[in-house]
Amino acid sequence: MALRSEAWIETLDARFQRIKNEEYDQPKDLVERLYEMPAPSRQPTERFGASGAYGEIPRFTGTLTYGDIFPSYNALITPLVFAAGLQIERELLDDDQHNSIEGKPRSMSRSLATLRKKHALRPFNQAFSVDTFFYTNSENVALVSNSHTTRASGVSTAAGFDNLITSAFSAVALEAARIQFKGFRDDRAELTDLDPRLIIYPTSLYGRVHEVVKSDKRPGELETANVHSGQYELLEHSMLTSNVNWSLVDPSAMKSDGLIWIDRDKGELDFVEDFETFLGKWRLRSRWGNGHRNWRWIISAQVA
Repeated sequence: MALRSEAWIETLDARFQRIKNEEYDQPKDLVERLYEMPAPSRQPTERFGASGAYGEIPRFTGTLTYGDIFPSYNALITPLVFAAGLQIERELLDDDQHNSIEGKPRSMSRSLATLRKKHALRPFNQAFSVDTFFYTNSENVALVSNSHTTRASGVSTAAGFDNLITSAFSAVALEAARIQFKGFRDDRAELTDLDPRLIIYPTSLYGRVHEVVKSDKRPGELETANVHSGQYELLEHSMLTSNVNWSLVDPSAMKSDGLIWIDRDKGELDFVEDFETFLGKWRLRSRWGNGHRNWRWIISAQVA
C-alpha cells in the first residue's frame, strides 16, 4: 500500500501554514548502557560460554593440591532480521506544500529505534520465563528464578542460587533484596563479591522509589536515618511492562558477565523509484540479537 494524494490532501493545501512532521524525538538507545557488545563474527549464531570458579585454595602441607574448574552454562544467540518498507506516490511528493511527506520515511527509523529499545528491555520484561526469542541458555532456567543450578560436581544449591523475590518495592524490601543479593554464590557455592547499586523500575513506581532512595530520613520515620539515601543509581522506563515488578542490579557484572547484545546491522534506510509506476519506495533493515549467560548480576521482584 502506498501513500497517495487523495489520502493526504491537507499536505497539498497551502492554507495549512505548518504541519508537524514528527511529534517525538528519536528515543535514546539503551543497549550501550545495559549490554556487553562484543564484535560479531560472520557466523549465523554466536555462542558465549564461561568457565566456572576455582575452588577454595587449601593450606599447603607439603604436597600441592590440584583442583578442577567446571564449565559453566552457555548462551547461543541468533540475530534476527527486522525490516519494513514504505511507498509514496510521486505526485504526493511533487505537490507536498510543507515537506511533511518527504520526511515520512524518517519515521521508519524512529520505529526501529523504539523496537530496539523494547528488545533491550526484553530480559527484564521476560525475566521470569524461559525466553527463547533470540537465544537459548543451556541452564534452561528463567533469568530470575529460585531454581538455578550448577554444573560443578557435588555442590549444594540450597543457598545462594535464588534471585527471585516477590515483595512490592519499599525500603524494607530493598534492604532484604540487597542482603539476598550479597548472598549469591558462584558455581562452587563460594560467596561472590557483587555490588548491587542500580534499581530498574517502571514509571508507576517513580514516587515510591525516589522516596526510598533520596529521603534523608527513613520513609515514615522522622528520627531514623535512611541507609538507602544516595546509595543507588536509578533507571526508570515506561516500556517495562509490569507496573509493580522491579529489579536490583550490579551494573558492572551485568555488562561484563551478564547481558550480551550482537549487532549484525544497526540499520540502513534505502530508496528507489519504481521505473514503471514512479512510486518512491523506501526500505529499512536491521539485524540484532541478545541474551544472557549468567544470572548473578540481578535480583528481581515478581509482585503478585
